[in-house]
Amino acid sequence: MRLKLTIIAAVGVCIAGPAAAQMYDPNYPVCLEVYGGRLTPEYIDCSYTSLPQCQATASGRSATCSVNPFYKGPKKPPKQRGQRQRRSAN
Repeated sequence: MRLKLTIIAAVGVCIAGPAAAQMYDPNYPVCLEVYGGRLTPEYIDCSYTSLPQCQATASGRSATCSVNPFYKGPKKPPKQRGQRQRRSAN
């Protein structure tokens, strides 16, 4: 019985497809989801900086725009230590 379960598990692992990579680019705040007939997106393009920009691209297509859940926000410059500006005493 154990041998049958082991074989079934091994076959199941071999048949399973590869895992999908993250489709959301964390560098852009807005994503375009294009639908190709099913309820799941055909592809997701996260290269838009604003909703109006994305909506202009989605216009006339079976597509929607959404906020990127993985957006990291703008990069902040690192704080420099030990450099203070002196004020002149005038």
